[in-house]
Amino acid sequence: MEDVIKADFLSKNPALRVAGRVWIKGFKAAISLSRPFWDFLARFVLAQALLASAFVKLSDWQTAIALATFEYPVPFMSPVMAAQTGLAIELIGGILLLLGLMTRGASLAVAILLAVSQFHYIPTDYNLFAIALLSWFFVHGAGAFSIDRVIGKGVADSALPLAAQLYAFGQMMTVYLSPWLLFIFRLWLAITMLISAEILPGFANAMLYPSGSFAPILPAILIGLAAFAFLGIAGSVFAVTLALLLTGTDFMGFNPSLTFASILMILVFLFHGSGQISVDRVIGHWLERNLLFDRKHNAVPDSWPHIVIIGGGFGGLSCAMKLKGMPVRITLIDRNNFHLFQPLLYQVATAGLSPSDVAIPIRSLFRNDRNVRILLGEVSAIDRDAQTVTYNGGSTSYDHLVVATGATHSYFGKDEWAPFAPGLKRVEDAINVRGQVLRAFEEAEASNDPEQVKRLLTFVIVGGGPTGVELAGAIAELARFGLADEYRNFDPANARVILVQSGPRVLLPFPESLSENAAQSLRDLGVELLLGGRVTDIQDGYVQVGEDRIDTETVLWAAGVAASPAGKWLSVETDRAGRVPTDEYCRLQDNPNIYVIGDTASTNAWDGNAVPGLAPAAKQAGLYVASALRQQLSGQGLPPAYRYKHQGNLATIGRKAAVADFGKVKFSGTLAWWFWGIVHVGFLVGVRNRATVLINWIWNYFTLRMGIRLITNDERK
Repeated sequence: MEDVIKADFLSKNPALRVAGRVWIKGFKAAISLSRPFWDFLARFVLAQALLASAFVKLSDWQTAIALATFEYPVPFMSPVMAAQTGLAIELIGGILLLLGLMTRGASLAVAILLAVSQFHYIPTDYNLFAIALLSWFFVHGAGAFSIDRVIGKGVADSALPLAAQLYAFGQMMTVYLSPWLLFIFRLWLAITMLISAEILPGFANAMLYPSGSFAPILPAILIGLAAFAFLGIAGSVFAVTLALLLTGTDFMGFNPSLTFASILMILVFLFHGSGQISVDRVIGHWLERNLLFDRKHNAVPDSWPHIVIIGGGFGGLSCAMKLKGMPVRITLIDRNNFHLFQPLLYQVATAGLSPSDVAIPIRSLFRNDRNVRILLGEVSAIDRDAQTVTYNGGSTSYDHLVVATGATHSYFGKDEWAPFAPGLKRVEDAINVRGQVLRAFEEAEASNDPEQVKRLLTFVIVGGGPTGVELAGAIAELARFGLADEYRNFDPANARVILVQSGPRVLLPFPESLSENAAQSLRDLGVELLLGGRVTDIQDGYVQVGEDRIDTETVLWAAGVAASPAGKWLSVETDRAGRVPTDEYCRLQDNPNIYVIGDTASTNAWDGNAVPGLAPAAKQAGLYVASALRQQLSGQGLPPAYRYKHQGNLATIGRKAAVADFGKVKFSGTLAWWFWGIVHVGFLVGVRNRATVLINWIWNYFTLRMGIRLITNDERK
């Protein structure tokens, strides 16, 4: 198996190949993101010219008719009809192109109008470049920023006559004819440049070739560019170089007839490639099979090693993302179909964010990676001898296994408390907690019993770690600001929020000074701190802290976590928290092809101490395991032992306060709050999630309103 990898992927310089893949993928991603903007800009420029011409005709209709009569008569139309037809095409076609509505039909009509002008009136380079652009939109269709893209599939599936057939025909042109049109464009430009360089003087026809636009460029440069265009080599470089040369000659005054449409037409090769019969296409196919591995799933060779990753959290996802570019088959199994950003789950529970803001479908992250398979399933067993993983949908074999299944709530042997004190580890937990908190306010509004209202408006959070502190601060803010002026029977600001911490201070992993700052920020929000208070009992309607009983309808658990049942699956002894011991390479000690990372693992890689259960730690371990597998499969042995690099601790308390500990650098207050926000937005997966979280935060911050106050669960507990 390793010989296959060495010959197929990392034969001599694996680092260079990985770097090349990253660069090519990055370039393709940049082009993909900017392509819709080029498309819209090209349509906008064409529409602007058409509408400007239409408005000129409307402002002086008699002159327009005179021109249609004497300057450019159409043999098969009367002057008035010709003028009216031209005006209608310019006006309606310009609007449709601008909107990207019925783009193919509008492009065809305008292209015919410009062709009539080119061959029956005054031939211009602009007409030729514009006709080329319009031909592209007719064959390829409009891009993402268009109404056609938004409603196309819906119209095709409607009862409109011929809608399905026309949509299918358009899709066929996009897929099959667009590459050939790019090939025609290349030949056309190559001939044009050779005409301008006086290599093909016999082809010099002003009505067919815009040779005047290339006249200011040196013949030797034109001949070289024509060769690139003819062979289809480095289409992106060719397009950018030619566009810059034309822009430069225009800037220096040597090309006064040049138009923006000419530049946009040439840039079609940057955004859509060189098309059929090109060297670029051959190179692209080679890269896909030997470097990018963007082949269809059923074409992935069985000889590629099979890596199974259990868990789509920070560790598992980071590992899969780094491994996906290798010639391996990856199967990622998770009980959810989404990756959850747990550090912001408390904001879902307190109505600050929607679940979709902190979660992203895992499949969407690997849409273009055909060697990655996503399975929705809950693992129940691992057979180390047979090298199989069993889940609710069946079983799968593996060559290498990565276990990254995270952790769940721990009630320290008091699991009977779970129904009365829910934790916060899953989206379902957050939605239930949100419903429980909001329903408490709703029931208080409907109650006429002062004692019941007092009990309903008492919220107890057990655990003074980051989750407990953030949860207490968020509930206090919700009561004081988010629900202000919305209830008539009571003032939400009078709600009691009690944080119970068994230790002497909150945020024990932080320095004492930062813990004191956090405690004071909580007190400023009205949170009551019960330090050194040990919970002895939790039942429906109350929580017992030592000898004191607190009557409450809402108890939230943030006191401890336990690892997943991975130790049981692997039949190994675990520590008290259920974590699986690993060696210095994050491997199961007696199974070198099984890696265990994240909250599931007990790894002493932090200067001899256990690695903390933090998101950055899980990501670091996932990336390390991916690197270890890459070196192992390429025959280079294992990398140096895993060493966790602590990146600091962060915790936020409300809308203006946070604490940050980076070893020698420690700070708190507003600056720490800003830093906390930037870090958490940066850690989110997906541009949409970052944007929506940022917008929600800005809205909540300046309006003092929490907008996601929905009760969607049926029962209070």
